[in-house]
Amino acid sequence: MPIHGLPSPSYKIKSTYSYILLDDIVLTHSLFLPTEKFLQELHQYFVWAGGMEGPEGLGRKQACLAMLLHFLDTYQGLLQEEEGAGCIIKDLYLLIMKDESLYQDLREDTLRLHQLVETVELKIPEESQPPSKQVKPLFRHFRRIDSCLQTRVAFRGSDEIFCRVYMPDHSYVTIRSRLSASVQDILGSVTEKLQYSEEPAGREDSLILVAVASSGEKVLLQPHEDCVFTTLGINSHLFACTRDGYEALVPLPEEIQVSPGDTEIHRVEPEDVANHLTAFHWELFRCVHELEFVDYVFHGERGRRETANLELLLQRCSEVTHWVATEVLLCEAPGKRAQLLKKFIKIAAICKQNQDLLSFYAVVMGLDNAAVSRLRLTWEKLPGKFKNLFRKFENLTDPCRNHKSYREVISKMKPPVIPFVPLVLKDLTFLHEGSKTFVDGLVNIEKLHSVAEKVRTIRRYRSRPLCLDMEASPHHLQTKAYVRQFQVIDNQNLLFELSYKLEANSQ
Repeated sequence: MPIHGLPSPSYKIKSTYSYILLDDIVLTHSLFLPTEKFLQELHQYFVWAGGMEGPEGLGRKQACLAMLLHFLDTYQGLLQEEEGAGCIIKDLYLLIMKDESLYQDLREDTLRLHQLVETVELKIPEESQPPSKQVKPLFRHFRRIDSCLQTRVAFRGSDEIFCRVYMPDHSYVTIRSRLSASVQDILGSVTEKLQYSEEPAGREDSLILVAVASSGEKVLLQPHEDCVFTTLGINSHLFACTRDGYEALVPLPEEIQVSPGDTEIHRVEPEDVANHLTAFHWELFRCVHELEFVDYVFHGERGRRETANLELLLQRCSEVTHWVATEVLLCEAPGKRAQLLKKFIKIAAICKQNQDLLSFYAVVMGLDNAAVSRLRLTWEKLPGKFKNLFRKFENLTDPCRNHKSYREVISKMKPPVIPFVPLVLKDLTFLHEGSKTFVDGLVNIEKLHSVAEKVRTIRRYRSRPLCLDMEASPHHLQTKAYVRQFQVIDNQNLLFELSYKLEANSQ
Protein backbone atom coordinates (compact mmCIF):
# COMPACT_ATOMS: atom_id res chain seq x y z
CA MET A 1 0.00 0.00 0.00
CA PRO A 2 1.78 3.16 -1.18
CA ILE A 3 2.16 6.07 1.19
CA HIS A 4 0.14 8.96 -0.19
CA GLY A 5 -1.11 12.13 1.41
CA LEU A 6 1.83 12.73 3.75
CA PRO A 7 1.00 15.74 5.91
CA SER A 8 1.89 19.17 4.59
CA PRO A 9 3.85 19.55 1.33
CA SER A 10 5.97 21.94 3.35
CA TYR A 11 8.05 20.28 6.07
CA LYS A 12 7.55 23.21 8.43
CA ILE A 13 4.51 21.78 10.15
CA LYS A 14 2.67 24.86 11.31
CA SER A 15 -0.75 23.53 12.23
CA THR A 16 -1.70 21.27 15.10
CA TYR A 17 -3.76 19.21 12.66
CA SER A 18 -0.72 18.43 10.51
CA TYR A 19 1.32 17.37 13.52
CA ILE A 20 -1.48 15.15 14.85
CA LEU A 21 -1.94 13.50 11.46
CA LEU A 22 1.79 12.80 11.29
CA ASP A 23 1.72 11.40 14.83
CA ASP A 24 -1.36 9.27 14.03
CA ILE A 25 0.46 7.62 11.12
CA VAL A 26 3.66 6.93 13.04
CA LEU A 27 1.86 5.54 16.10
CA THR A 28 -0.61 3.35 14.23
CA HIS A 29 0.91 2.43 10.87
CA SER A 30 1.61 -1.12 12.09
CA LEU A 31 -2.15 -1.76 12.16
CA PHE A 32 -2.19 -1.77 8.37
CA LEU A 33 1.47 -1.95 7.34
CA PRO A 34 4.40 -3.75 9.06
CA THR A 35 7.23 -1.43 10.08
CA GLU A 36 9.71 -2.77 7.55
CA LYS A 37 7.18 -2.40 4.71
CA PHE A 38 6.26 1.07 5.94
CA LEU A 39 9.91 2.15 5.75
CA GLN A 40 10.28 0.63 2.29
CA GLU A 41 7.27 2.66 1.13
CA LEU A 42 8.78 5.80 2.66
CA HIS A 43 12.06 5.09 0.87
CA GLN A 44 10.25 4.64 -2.46
CA TYR A 45 8.25 7.82 -1.85
CA PHE A 46 11.46 9.82 -1.43
CA VAL A 47 12.98 8.33 -4.58
CA TRP A 48 9.75 9.09 -6.48
CA ALA A 49 9.74 12.68 -5.19
CA GLY A 50 13.37 13.00 -6.29
CA GLY A 51 12.25 12.57 -9.90
CA MET A 52 10.00 15.61 -9.68
CA GLU A 53 11.26 19.09 -10.38
CA GLY A 54 10.50 22.40 -8.71
CA PRO A 55 8.74 23.21 -5.43
CA GLU A 56 6.38 20.22 -5.60
CA GLY A 57 9.21 17.67 -5.60
CA LEU A 58 11.04 19.55 -2.85
CA GLY A 59 7.87 19.76 -0.76
CA ARG A 60 7.30 16.01 -1.00
CA LYS A 61 10.88 15.26 0.03
CA GLN A 62 10.47 17.63 2.95
CA ALA A 63 7.33 15.75 3.99
CA CYS A 64 9.28 12.47 3.79
CA LEU A 65 12.01 13.97 5.99
CA ALA A 66 9.36 15.07 8.50
CA MET A 67 7.95 11.55 8.62
CA LEU A 68 11.35 9.92 9.13
CA LEU A 69 12.32 12.38 11.86
CA HIS A 70 9.09 11.75 13.72
CA PHE A 71 9.39 7.99 13.22
CA LEU A 72 12.92 7.85 14.66
CA ASP A 73 12.02 10.17 17.53
CA THR A 74 9.04 7.98 18.44
CA TYR A 75 10.55 4.52 18.03
CA GLN A 76 14.10 5.05 19.30
CA GLY A 77 15.10 1.94 21.30
CA LEU A 78 12.42 -0.27 19.74
CA LEU A 79 14.36 -0.20 16.47
CA GLN A 80 16.87 -2.55 18.07
CA GLU A 81 14.26 -5.29 17.66
CA GLU A 82 13.09 -4.48 14.13
CA GLU A 83 14.63 -7.00 11.77
CA GLY A 84 15.55 -5.38 8.47
CA ALA A 85 14.52 -1.86 9.54
CA GLY A 86 18.09 -0.70 10.18
CA CYS A 87 19.26 -1.18 6.60
CA ILE A 88 16.28 0.66 5.12
CA ILE A 89 16.66 3.60 7.49
CA LYS A 90 20.36 3.79 6.76
CA ASP A 91 19.77 3.85 2.98
CA LEU A 92 17.05 6.49 3.30
CA TYR A 93 19.23 8.55 5.61
CA LEU A 94 22.08 8.52 3.06
CA LEU A 95 19.69 9.57 0.28
CA ILE A 96 18.43 12.50 2.33
CA MET A 97 21.87 13.63 3.47
CA LYS A 98 23.12 13.63 -0.14
CA ASP A 99 20.21 15.78 -1.32
CA GLU A 100 21.67 19.27 -1.70
CA SER A 101 18.28 20.97 -1.98
CA LEU A 102 17.19 19.60 1.40
CA TYR A 103 20.52 20.26 3.03
CA GLN A 104 20.52 23.90 1.87
CA ASP A 105 16.92 24.66 2.83
CA LEU A 106 16.61 22.48 5.92
CA ARG A 107 20.07 22.37 7.42
CA GLU A 108 18.73 22.29 10.98
CA ASP A 109 16.43 19.35 10.23
CA THR A 110 19.03 17.29 8.36
CA LEU A 111 21.43 17.80 11.26
CA ARG A 112 18.66 16.64 13.60
CA LEU A 113 18.25 13.55 11.43
CA HIS A 114 21.99 12.89 11.66
CA GLN A 115 21.84 13.14 15.46
CA LEU A 116 18.87 10.77 15.69
CA VAL A 117 20.47 8.16 13.45
CA GLU A 118 23.63 8.40 15.57
CA THR A 119 21.61 7.99 18.78
CA VAL A 120 19.17 5.25 17.76
CA GLU A 121 20.70 1.76 17.91
CA LEU A 122 19.91 0.33 14.50
CA LYS A 123 19.94 -3.42 13.99
CA ILE A 124 21.95 -3.82 10.77
CA PRO A 125 22.81 -7.49 10.06
CA GLU A 126 25.90 -6.92 7.91
CA GLU A 127 27.64 -4.85 10.53
CA SER A 128 29.64 -6.39 13.36
CA GLN A 129 27.60 -7.47 16.33
CA PRO A 130 27.63 -5.10 19.32
CA PRO A 131 29.40 -6.23 22.50
CA SER A 132 27.32 -8.45 24.76
CA LYS A 133 24.99 -6.59 27.07
CA GLN A 134 24.82 -6.83 30.82
CA VAL A 135 22.48 -9.57 31.97
CA LYS A 136 19.30 -7.99 33.37
CA PRO A 137 17.10 -9.31 36.18
CA LEU A 138 13.37 -9.74 35.67
CA PHE A 139 10.93 -10.26 38.52
CA ARG A 140 10.83 -13.10 41.03
CA HIS A 141 11.63 -15.79 38.44
CA PHE A 142 15.06 -14.56 37.41
CA ARG A 143 16.08 -11.57 39.50
CA ARG A 144 19.17 -11.23 41.62
CA ILE A 145 18.74 -10.06 45.21
CA ASP A 146 21.49 -7.46 44.84
CA SER A 147 19.64 -5.77 42.00
CA CYS A 148 16.21 -5.26 43.57
CA LEU A 149 17.13 -1.75 44.74
CA GLN A 150 18.40 -0.61 41.36
CA THR A 151 16.32 1.68 39.18
CA ARG A 152 14.37 -0.29 36.61
CA VAL A 153 15.30 0.12 32.95
CA ALA A 154 13.36 -0.92 29.87
CA PHE A 155 13.73 -4.45 28.54
CA ARG A 156 14.24 -5.32 24.90
CA GLY A 157 13.95 -8.70 23.22
CA SER A 158 17.71 -8.88 22.65
CA ASP A 159 18.48 -8.40 26.35
CA GLU A 160 19.92 -11.38 28.16
CA ILE A 161 18.58 -12.77 31.42
CA PHE A 162 19.33 -15.64 33.77
CA CYS A 163 16.57 -18.21 34.12
CA ARG A 164 16.03 -21.35 36.16
CA VAL A 165 14.43 -24.26 34.35
CA TYR A 166 13.26 -27.02 36.69
CA MET A 167 13.17 -30.77 36.30
CA PRO A 168 10.33 -33.06 37.52
CA ASP A 169 12.32 -33.79 40.73
CA HIS A 170 12.60 -29.99 41.35
CA SER A 171 16.30 -29.86 40.64
CA TYR A 172 17.11 -27.11 38.16
CA VAL A 173 19.59 -25.76 35.66
CA THR A 174 20.36 -22.07 35.26
CA ILE A 175 20.63 -20.85 31.70
CA ARG A 176 21.51 -17.54 30.14
CA SER A 177 18.99 -16.59 27.48
CA ARG A 178 17.71 -13.75 25.34
CA LEU A 179 14.38 -12.38 26.55
CA SER A 180 12.93 -13.08 23.10
CA ALA A 181 14.29 -16.64 22.93
CA SER A 182 11.99 -19.29 21.52
CA VAL A 183 10.97 -22.40 23.41
CA GLN A 184 13.21 -24.38 21.07
CA ASP A 185 16.20 -22.16 21.96
CA ILE A 186 15.52 -22.54 25.69
CA LEU A 187 15.29 -26.32 25.41
CA GLY A 188 18.52 -26.32 23.42
CA SER A 189 20.29 -24.50 26.26
CA VAL A 190 18.78 -26.86 28.85
CA THR A 191 19.81 -29.90 26.82
CA GLU A 192 23.35 -28.58 26.58
CA LYS A 193 23.44 -27.97 30.32
CA LEU A 194 22.20 -31.47 31.01
CA GLN A 195 24.75 -32.81 28.53
CA TYR A 196 22.08 -34.59 26.53
CA SER A 197 23.13 -35.91 23.18
CA GLU A 198 21.50 -34.41 20.09
CA GLU A 199 18.08 -36.00 19.68
CA PRO A 200 15.79 -35.90 16.63
CA ALA A 201 12.72 -33.73 17.22
CA GLY A 202 10.36 -36.67 16.78
CA ARG A 203 11.89 -38.90 19.45
CA GLU A 204 9.61 -39.58 22.44
CA ASP A 205 12.42 -38.85 24.93
CA SER A 206 13.09 -35.35 23.63
CA LEU A 207 12.37 -32.57 26.11
CA ILE A 208 9.28 -30.39 26.26
CA LEU A 209 8.89 -27.07 28.10
CA VAL A 210 5.98 -26.60 30.49
CA ALA A 211 4.81 -23.60 32.54
CA VAL A 212 3.55 -24.83 35.93
CA ALA A 213 1.49 -22.49 38.14
CA SER A 214 1.30 -22.66 41.93
CA SER A 215 -2.24 -24.05 41.57
CA GLY A 216 -0.85 -27.02 39.65
CA GLU A 217 -2.18 -25.80 36.30
CA LYS A 218 0.15 -26.76 33.45
CA VAL A 219 0.62 -25.20 30.02
CA LEU A 220 2.62 -27.02 27.37
CA LEU A 221 4.64 -24.44 25.41
CA GLN A 222 5.05 -24.98 21.68
CA PRO A 223 8.57 -24.95 20.11
CA HIS A 224 7.85 -21.89 17.95
CA GLU A 225 6.61 -19.71 20.85
CA ASP A 226 8.96 -16.94 21.90
CA CYS A 227 9.24 -14.31 24.65
CA VAL A 228 7.67 -16.73 27.15
CA PHE A 229 9.44 -15.34 30.22
CA THR A 230 7.28 -12.26 30.68
CA THR A 231 4.03 -14.20 30.17
CA LEU A 232 4.53 -16.47 33.18
CA GLY A 233 2.22 -16.02 36.15
CA ILE A 234 3.44 -14.61 39.46
CA ASN A 235 4.42 -17.98 40.96
CA SER A 236 4.73 -19.97 37.74
CA HIS A 237 7.94 -21.70 36.74
CA LEU A 238 9.36 -23.37 33.66
CA PHE A 239 9.83 -27.13 33.75
CA ALA A 240 11.63 -29.31 31.22
CA CYS A 241 10.65 -32.96 31.02
CA THR A 242 9.93 -35.76 28.60
CA ARG A 243 6.35 -36.20 27.38
CA ASP A 244 5.97 -39.19 29.67
CA GLY A 245 6.76 -36.97 32.66
CA TYR A 246 4.19 -34.26 31.88
CA GLU A 247 1.37 -35.58 34.08
CA ALA A 248 3.64 -35.99 37.10
CA LEU A 249 4.72 -32.35 37.23
CA VAL A 250 3.78 -30.57 40.47
CA PRO A 251 4.47 -27.00 41.74
CA LEU A 252 7.57 -26.23 43.74
CA PRO A 253 7.04 -26.92 47.47
CA GLU A 254 7.70 -23.31 48.48
CA GLU A 255 4.81 -22.17 46.31
CA ILE A 256 2.23 -24.20 48.24
CA GLN A 257 3.57 -23.83 51.79
CA VAL A 258 2.60 -20.86 53.96
CA SER A 259 3.81 -19.63 57.33
CA PRO A 260 1.22 -17.53 59.19
CA GLY A 261 2.56 -14.79 61.43
CA ASP A 262 3.71 -11.18 61.50
CA THR A 263 5.50 -9.99 58.38
CA GLU A 264 7.21 -6.77 57.35
CA ILE A 265 3.87 -5.04 56.66
CA HIS A 266 3.19 -4.82 60.41
CA ARG A 267 6.42 -2.91 61.04
CA VAL A 268 6.23 -0.23 58.35
CA GLU A 269 4.24 2.98 58.10
CA PRO A 270 1.50 3.16 55.44
CA GLU A 271 2.98 6.40 54.06
CA ASP A 272 6.32 4.70 53.44
CA VAL A 273 4.75 1.68 51.76
CA ALA A 274 2.47 3.81 49.57
CA ASN A 275 5.29 6.12 48.47
CA HIS A 276 7.56 3.19 47.60
CA LEU A 277 4.74 1.53 45.68
CA THR A 278 4.24 4.71 43.68
CA ALA A 279 7.97 5.22 43.07
CA PHE A 280 8.46 1.64 41.86
CA HIS A 281 5.37 1.60 39.67
CA TRP A 282 6.40 4.92 38.14
CA GLU A 283 9.74 3.31 37.19
CA LEU A 284 7.92 0.37 35.60
CA PHE A 285 5.39 2.62 33.86
CA ARG A 286 8.17 4.78 32.43
CA CYS A 287 9.82 1.67 31.00
CA VAL A 288 6.75 0.84 28.88
CA HIS A 289 7.16 2.34 25.42
CA GLU A 290 3.93 3.96 24.25
CA LEU A 291 3.90 1.68 21.19
CA GLU A 292 3.75 -1.39 23.44
CA PHE A 293 0.10 -0.55 24.13
CA VAL A 294 -0.66 -0.70 20.41
CA ASP A 295 1.32 -3.91 19.85
CA TYR A 296 -0.19 -5.65 22.88
CA VAL A 297 -3.79 -5.14 21.74
CA PHE A 298 -3.53 -5.23 17.96
CA HIS A 299 -0.83 -7.80 17.33
CA GLY A 300 -1.30 -10.43 20.03
CA GLU A 301 1.42 -13.05 19.83
CA ARG A 302 3.18 -11.27 16.98
CA GLY A 303 3.67 -8.17 19.10
CA ARG A 304 4.97 -9.95 22.17
CA ARG A 305 8.58 -9.02 21.56
CA GLU A 306 7.72 -5.34 21.87
CA THR A 307 5.48 -5.72 24.95
CA ALA A 308 7.79 -7.18 27.60
CA ASN A 309 7.71 -4.07 29.81
CA LEU A 310 3.93 -3.78 29.61
CA GLU A 311 3.49 -7.44 30.50
CA LEU A 312 5.76 -7.04 33.52
CA LEU A 313 3.74 -4.03 34.68
CA LEU A 314 0.51 -6.04 34.36
CA GLN A 315 2.12 -8.88 36.29
CA ARG A 316 3.11 -6.43 39.01
CA CYS A 317 -0.48 -5.17 39.29
CA SER A 318 -1.64 -8.74 39.87
CA GLU A 319 1.19 -9.26 42.34
CA VAL A 320 0.13 -6.28 44.47
CA THR A 321 -3.48 -7.50 44.50
CA HIS A 322 -2.41 -10.94 45.74
CA TRP A 323 0.04 -9.37 48.21
CA VAL A 324 -2.81 -7.56 49.99
CA ALA A 325 -4.89 -10.74 50.25
CA THR A 326 -1.87 -12.80 51.32
CA GLU A 327 -0.86 -10.43 54.13
CA VAL A 328 -4.39 -10.23 55.53
CA LEU A 329 -4.97 -13.99 55.44
CA LEU A 330 -1.60 -14.82 57.03
CA CYS A 331 -2.47 -12.64 60.04
CA GLU A 332 -4.04 -14.94 62.65
CA ALA A 333 -4.96 -12.47 65.40
CA PRO A 334 -8.37 -10.82 64.70
CA GLY A 335 -7.37 -7.47 66.23
CA LYS A 336 -4.14 -7.27 64.23
CA ARG A 337 -5.99 -8.35 61.12
CA ALA A 338 -8.47 -5.48 61.51
CA GLN A 339 -5.54 -3.09 61.98
CA LEU A 340 -4.05 -4.48 58.79
CA LEU A 341 -7.26 -3.74 56.88
CA LYS A 342 -7.06 -0.19 58.23
CA LYS A 343 -3.44 0.10 57.11
CA PHE A 344 -4.21 -1.10 53.59
CA ILE A 345 -7.07 1.40 53.28
CA LYS A 346 -4.62 4.13 54.33
CA ILE A 347 -2.13 2.89 51.73
CA ALA A 348 -4.82 3.03 49.05
CA ALA A 349 -5.75 6.59 50.10
CA ILE A 350 -2.14 7.78 49.88
CA CYS A 351 -1.62 6.09 46.50
CA LYS A 352 -4.71 7.91 45.22
CA GLN A 353 -3.29 11.16 46.59
CA ASN A 354 -0.02 10.37 44.77
CA GLN A 355 -2.11 9.96 41.58
CA ASP A 356 -0.96 6.35 41.43
CA LEU A 357 -4.22 4.78 40.38
CA LEU A 358 -2.54 1.50 39.44
CA SER A 359 -1.50 0.84 43.06
CA PHE A 360 -4.81 2.24 44.34
CA TYR A 361 -6.83 -0.15 42.17
CA ALA A 362 -4.60 -3.12 43.01
CA VAL A 363 -4.88 -2.58 46.78
CA VAL A 364 -8.67 -2.11 46.64
CA MET A 365 -9.06 -5.25 44.51
CA GLY A 366 -6.91 -7.15 47.01
CA LEU A 367 -9.24 -6.13 49.84
CA ASP A 368 -12.20 -7.09 47.64
CA ASN A 369 -10.80 -10.58 47.09
CA ALA A 370 -13.58 -13.01 48.02
CA ALA A 371 -11.32 -14.77 50.53
CA VAL A 372 -10.80 -11.43 52.36
CA SER A 373 -14.21 -9.81 51.96
CA ARG A 374 -15.92 -12.84 53.56
CA LEU A 375 -14.12 -12.21 56.89
CA ARG A 376 -17.19 -10.59 58.46
CA LEU A 377 -15.89 -10.61 62.05
CA THR A 378 -12.68 -8.89 60.97
CA TRP A 379 -14.45 -6.19 58.95
CA GLU A 380 -16.80 -5.51 61.89
CA LYS A 381 -13.80 -4.49 64.01
CA LEU A 382 -12.92 -1.77 61.51
CA PRO A 383 -13.81 1.79 62.65
CA GLY A 384 -16.81 3.29 60.85
CA LYS A 385 -14.65 6.04 59.32
CA PHE A 386 -12.56 3.47 57.46
CA LYS A 387 -15.58 1.41 56.43
CA ASN A 388 -17.07 4.51 54.81
CA LEU A 389 -13.77 5.41 53.16
CA PHE A 390 -13.42 1.92 51.72
CA ARG A 391 -16.97 2.06 50.36
CA LYS A 392 -16.00 5.26 48.52
CA PHE A 393 -12.96 3.48 47.11
CA GLU A 394 -15.14 0.60 45.93
CA ASN A 395 -17.44 3.08 44.21
CA LEU A 396 -14.44 4.63 42.46
CA THR A 397 -13.32 1.24 41.14
CA ASP A 398 -16.86 0.18 40.20
CA PRO A 399 -16.94 -0.77 36.48
CA CYS A 400 -20.56 0.41 36.10
CA ARG A 401 -21.28 2.83 33.24
CA ASN A 402 -17.90 2.10 31.70
CA HIS A 403 -15.92 3.04 34.83
CA LYS A 404 -17.59 6.46 34.95
CA SER A 405 -16.37 7.35 38.47
CA TYR A 406 -12.76 6.45 37.71
CA ARG A 407 -12.78 8.38 34.42
CA GLU A 408 -14.14 11.49 36.12
CA VAL A 409 -11.39 11.39 38.74
CA ILE A 410 -8.48 10.78 36.38
CA SER A 411 -9.70 13.43 33.93
CA LYS A 412 -9.11 16.07 36.61
CA MET A 413 -5.56 14.94 37.38
CA LYS A 414 -2.51 16.68 35.99
CA PRO A 415 0.70 14.76 35.21
CA PRO A 416 2.47 12.82 36.54
CA VAL A 417 -0.25 10.15 36.70
CA ILE A 418 -0.05 6.36 36.82
CA PRO A 419 -3.33 5.11 35.31
CA PHE A 420 -4.96 1.75 35.91
CA VAL A 421 -3.26 0.19 32.89
CA PRO A 422 -5.66 -2.75 32.34
CA LEU A 423 -8.42 -0.21 31.66
CA VAL A 424 -6.26 1.51 29.03
CA LEU A 425 -5.89 -1.86 27.29
CA LYS A 426 -9.63 -2.48 27.60
CA ASP A 427 -10.32 0.83 25.85
CA LEU A 428 -7.89 0.00 23.05
CA THR A 429 -9.44 -3.45 22.66
CA PHE A 430 -12.89 -1.83 22.35
CA LEU A 431 -11.54 0.48 19.64
CA HIS A 432 -10.04 -2.49 17.83
CA GLU A 433 -13.08 -4.74 17.97
CA GLY A 434 -15.64 -1.97 17.56
CA SER A 435 -14.45 -0.72 14.18
CA LYS A 436 -12.72 -2.07 11.09
CA THR A 437 -9.14 -1.17 10.19
CA PHE A 438 -10.11 -1.10 6.50
CA VAL A 439 -13.33 0.27 5.01
CA ASP A 440 -13.97 -0.35 1.31
CA GLY A 441 -10.29 -1.20 0.85
CA LEU A 442 -9.11 2.06 2.42
CA VAL A 443 -7.49 2.60 5.82
CA ASN A 444 -10.01 3.72 8.45
CA ILE A 445 -8.40 7.03 9.45
CA GLU A 446 -10.95 7.63 12.23
CA LYS A 447 -9.96 4.38 13.93
CA LEU A 448 -6.26 5.20 13.66
CA HIS A 449 -6.86 8.65 15.13
CA SER A 450 -8.84 7.21 18.07
CA VAL A 451 -6.08 4.71 18.82
CA ALA A 452 -3.40 7.39 18.59
CA GLU A 453 -5.39 9.69 20.89
CA LYS A 454 -5.42 6.97 23.56
CA VAL A 455 -1.66 6.56 23.20
CA ARG A 456 -1.17 10.32 23.46
CA THR A 457 -3.05 10.17 26.77
CA ILE A 458 -0.30 7.86 28.07
CA ARG A 459 2.25 10.36 26.78
CA ARG A 460 0.52 13.16 28.67
CA TYR A 461 0.44 11.18 31.94
CA ARG A 462 4.24 10.88 31.77
CA SER A 463 4.99 14.41 30.53
CA ARG A 464 6.27 15.53 33.94
CA PRO A 465 8.63 13.77 36.35
CA LEU A 466 7.44 12.18 39.58
CA CYS A 467 8.79 13.89 42.69
CA LEU A 468 8.32 12.16 46.04
CA ASP A 469 10.06 13.27 49.22
CA MET A 470 11.52 10.08 50.69
CA GLU A 471 14.39 9.98 53.14
CA ALA A 472 17.53 7.96 52.44
CA SER A 473 18.11 5.75 55.49
CA PRO A 474 18.66 2.07 56.30
CA HIS A 475 14.97 1.83 57.24
CA HIS A 476 14.04 3.44 53.93
CA LEU A 477 16.12 0.89 51.99
CA GLN A 478 14.59 -1.98 53.96
CA THR A 479 11.07 -0.80 53.10
CA LYS A 480 12.09 -0.29 49.49
CA ALA A 481 13.42 -3.85 49.27
CA TYR A 482 10.24 -5.22 50.88
CA VAL A 483 7.95 -3.39 48.45
CA ARG A 484 9.94 -4.59 45.43
CA GLN A 485 10.08 -8.24 46.50
CA PHE A 486 6.62 -9.24 47.68
CA GLN A 487 6.14 -12.90 48.53
CA VAL A 488 2.55 -13.72 47.61
CA ILE A 489 0.08 -16.58 47.33
CA ASP A 490 -1.65 -16.49 43.95
CA ASN A 491 -3.53 -19.78 44.39
CA GLN A 492 -7.13 -18.75 45.11
CA ASN A 493 -8.00 -22.17 46.56
CA LEU A 494 -5.19 -21.83 49.08
CA LEU A 495 -6.33 -18.30 49.96
CA PHE A 496 -9.84 -19.64 50.67
CA GLU A 497 -8.40 -22.41 52.86
CA LEU A 498 -6.61 -19.78 54.95
CA SER A 499 -9.77 -17.67 55.09
CA TYR A 500 -11.92 -20.54 56.39
CA LYS A 501 -9.34 -21.38 59.05
CA LEU A 502 -9.55 -17.80 60.30
CA GLU A 503 -13.36 -17.51 60.24
CA ALA A 504 -15.10 -20.76 59.42
CA ASN A 505 -18.68 -19.50 59.65
CA SER A 506 -18.43 -16.02 58.10
CA GLN A 507 -20.78 -15.27 55.24
